[in-house]
Amino acid sequence: MEQVTISGGTGFLDVNTRVRAELPQSLRIALATGQLRRPLAATLGPVLDLLVDGDYGVSGPERLPEDQLLTPTDTWPPADEARVGYYRTAIRAGHRPVAVVLADGDRELIIDGHHKIAAYRAEAVAPAIVRITQAYSLS
Repeated sequence: MEQVTISGGTGFLDVNTRVRAELPQSLRIALATGQLRRPLAATLGPVLDLLVDGDYGVSGPERLPEDQLLTPTDTWPPADEARVGYYRTAIRAGHRPVAVVLADGDRELIIDGHHKIAAYRAEAVAPAIVRITQAYSLS
């Protein structure tokens, strides 16, 4: 797990407002194809910058355990069936698009990848995720 300290974060990512941030195209492509570069904290910088200041851990990509529940932060199921279909085709072809989840206490919030998660579930394949976890102490 990579550890990162956010200083000067915008705090824009508030799942209660349902306001969506637009991610840079290069990051959207990396997540859609599953081709994430290391270090993850640098690759996910535009997402991490949306969080409130604090210490976080970033891990993955990893397979989501079958029994792990996810909490959507957007319309569920996703309304864009064509987008879900696109990801279903990619998954059947062996690609592993990556969703981003934020561990918030007892919940795992989908902060990017609702269409990907829906596609994985429709294909009965364990989703590939990157997990951001707020750390209470990095010592």
